[in-house]
Amino acid sequence: MYTWGISSAGILAPANMSDINVFVGNTSYIDPEVYQLWLDGLSATDAVYARQHTGILRKTGATRDMLQYDTLDYYRTFSMLEKILHHPPQIANQMLLQIPPSTQKMLIEKYYEFDFPVLREILGKKLSSKNRKDLDDISEKTSIKLKSCRRQFDNFKRVFKVVEDMEGPIVKNIQSHFLISERLAKQYAAIVFFANNRFDTGKKRLQYLTVPDFTHCADEMIANWTVGSIDSKVDIDADIDRDFLQELRDTKILLDKDISDIHRNVVCSALQDKMSEKVYVDMESNFKALSRAIVNIAVGMIHSKELRDFFNDLVERIIDPCRQTGWTSENVRNFLEIYKTSCKQIEVFKRQPRLLRIWERYMDTLTRCILRMYHS
Repeated sequence: MYTWGISSAGILAPANMSDINVFVGNTSYIDPEVYQLWLDGLSATDAVYARQHTGILRKTGATRDMLQYDTLDYYRTFSMLEKILHHPPQIANQMLLQIPPSTQKMLIEKYYEFDFPVLREILGKKLSSKNRKDLDDISEKTSIKLKSCRRQFDNFKRVFKVVEDMEGPIVKNIQSHFLISERLAKQYAAIVFFANNRFDTGKKRLQYLTVPDFTHCADEMIANWTVGSIDSKVDIDADIDRDFLQELRDTKILLDKDISDIHRNVVCSALQDKMSEKVYVDMESNFKALSRAIVNIAVGMIHSKELRDFFNDLVERIIDPCRQTGWTSENVRNFLEIYKTSCKQIEVFKRQPRLLRIWERYMDTLTRCILRMYHS
């Protein structure tokens, strides 16, 4: 007869052949590796094969049937917990299983984690039922199981629906409602921000940009351009400050011919010793085109279509022209910094401190976005 016990791997296995001992506990053990297989969208059968290939049968002395029963038991447990995981605060009060706080935290965090390739395909799109139907194509393109793609899409939509209209810091709102880490909450904040403002990230020239590139830019925009940023009146982080966008239209004065010539002379004088001769000559000859692009992007953001095209415009009108003529990221950094600060020497900005504050608020974030995006 068998003695049964829980091995270090968490699998039920025979200990000896003398008699039967029954061990009953009231704390549920969750194997993180099996949980990950379930989250990855593997069927129970595929999960058995995956576990078997780790050598678990040899390590525990269990049979393949025992491994199959153990895996099926875990899969039933995860299926029972899934509806609760849709509302993470409920997991502490559910009566199905007694789960230690550390395991609760692991279950929630892993459930809401996602794959960058999946998010890259979804980012900026409307989280609608129509787009959910396209997940078959995303699954095929990314080689990630359809079940996992659906879980991730539904998580994005769930978080968006809960926090899109909430007042208060978006990251803290996500953390308090979904009990995930700050790192993960910041990533979800970017997803909410992009979905809310419908930024287009799918154009061909943007394909080189990664999810971390976009989340970095979203962090900067949320911190400085939203209604919830430090100099705004209403504390909502998902919306770009319309008053700020309206005031940006006043920066068009930089395209006035006389002011543009003054601005160009100040910038060129400051950069002459900070660039190679080749890059300096290019900057000097293309100053008006770059300045027009920077200002027109600012002025156009008040319109929904131009705001959606923000990232495409940065690449097409600023990043690509600089890359094609051999500018380094340090050249770009120096140019944008001097381009911004030199306005302090222009009379119209001296007379209007408000305009200077708006200009700096715009340029600080624009510069950090461009520098993050300035790579191959």
